[in-house]
Amino acid sequence: MTETEITQIAAKYYPSAHISGVKVLNNRIIIEFKNLAETPNITAALKQELLSLQPEYKISVVFVEEKNINLGVQAIEKWKIAGVKHIIGVASGKGGVGKSTTAVNLALALANCGKRVALLDADVYGPSVPTMLGYENEPLISDDGTHFKPFCAYGIESMSVGALIDRDTPLIWRGAKACGAIEQLMTETSWGEIDIMVVDMPPGTGDILITLSQRVDFSGIVIVSTPQDIALIDAVKGINMFQKTGTTVLGIVENMSYFICPHCGERADIFGHDGAKYTAESMGEVFLGAIPLEPEIRRTSDAGTPIVAANPDSPHTKAYEEIAQKIIQRIG
Repeated sequence: MTETEITQIAAKYYPSAHISGVKVLNNRIIIEFKNLAETPNITAALKQELLSLQPEYKISVVFVEEKNINLGVQAIEKWKIAGVKHIIGVASGKGGVGKSTTAVNLALALANCGKRVALLDADVYGPSVPTMLGYENEPLISDDGTHFKPFCAYGIESMSVGALIDRDTPLIWRGAKACGAIEQLMTETSWGEIDIMVVDMPPGTGDILITLSQRVDFSGIVIVSTPQDIALIDAVKGINMFQKTGTTVLGIVENMSYFICPHCGERADIFGHDGAKYTAESMGEVFLGAIPLEPEIRRTSDAGTPIVAANPDSPHTKAYEEIAQKIIQRIG
């Protein structure tokens, strides 16, 4: 069944003007309506008809209320970040998909490719970069009284909103205050000469992410997702949001892609198989690569010695480096 056929069926139940998207992803049909109130019995009837035609598929019907916000390219003044040539964001449609771990190892992999790299942890509500790079509980330092001195770890410069507070203190900030803190760390840190800055973005598609996409001159965004259908639905929303802000999506990384049993060597697709790859293909985006669900990646991240630094010859490090090479090619 094609997306056009699905759209025609959906239009019999709800006005076609409110159908904002139809996707067929890895045995799942996703229909999105915007600015429309759901009628449960009508939705149930729509799902029933689709299931009668495609009984092996899962059907998701999503209702989205768009705020009256102009997300298009606007004449908004960009933040000035001295010395930085390219900025790439690492984002996800939802939390818990390994975005920060990917951002850290990707930054180290870019450095292994010969680039001068900085890593900014802008994940306001869950800053974990200080733990993963081993500078947790170290105080902020300023040599001139006006600019922060970045932390240096494994050959890259780094700064995090987590450096502003104690580890166990929650950041109860509204969007404006959070964005102000991120702006200060980005523009008032003495980065030096940097080829690529990697920004670990907050998950989701909220106000902070919208502000960053409008205020930061990104060379592109890397989307991280697991192969799981429910994660991919949110990844699609994230891609659509960046497209509306005129921000280039560099591609999708499938994290926790598969698991290799250390005892028998058998592969298990715990969260599904190739979901991010199929999603990228269906949306005309680039599939950057897959990272396995690997205990060593988790252990080294928790210990403050990310796997790209701790085990540079591992196949997992090579996987991050292959993704890094693709990103370098994409941003020129």
